[in-house]
Amino acid sequence: MKPSLRPRPTVAFLVGFMGAGKTSVGRALGQLLNGKFEDLDDRIEAQEGRSIEQIFRESGEAEFRRAESAALSELLAERNSFLRVVALGGGAFAQAQNALLVQEAGAVTVFLDAPAEELYRRCAQEGRERPLCRDFEQFRKLLDERRPSYLKATLQVDTSGKAINVIAAEVACSLGLR
Repeated sequence: MKPSLRPRPTVAFLVGFMGAGKTSVGRALGQLLNGKFEDLDDRIEAQEGRSIEQIFRESGEAEFRRAESAALSELLAERNSFLRVVALGGGAFAQAQNALLVQEAGAVTVFLDAPAEELYRRCAQEGRERPLCRDFEQFRKLLDERRPSYLKATLQVDTSGKAINVIAAEVACSLGLR
């Protein structure tokens, strides 16, 4: 295998819809590459002192998006010499200001994709409440609205029916990191 001509990224963002596997694949990818994994939602919850569900319920989506953009800006301002794999929430990369922040940082973005039916099934199996995952038709409509933003990612990986470690290895190879 030829060495990659691209410089090794210091941050790789996993983007995609609910249930795409951003957190699970992110953990596996971080471990595979001896990097650090972070879920942006975890950072938001720590900064806000409440869960994503509580933020949506108590303050609304607009307040959540504000907190999300602030957390992303903070994360991008941190300089590290090691690889960070970061899972963005399903709507983060669909917000123009966030996509611009990521682009200006020169970060690699990976769109984890799967059909709406599979994503909805995965969300239902998780057993946790997701504010934007209550009705399949609304779920599909929101996915269709966000898909054009996701397709702007550096790389697209189909996660349908694949094991988490297989997806992580595919991402690592596609990015020239393995």
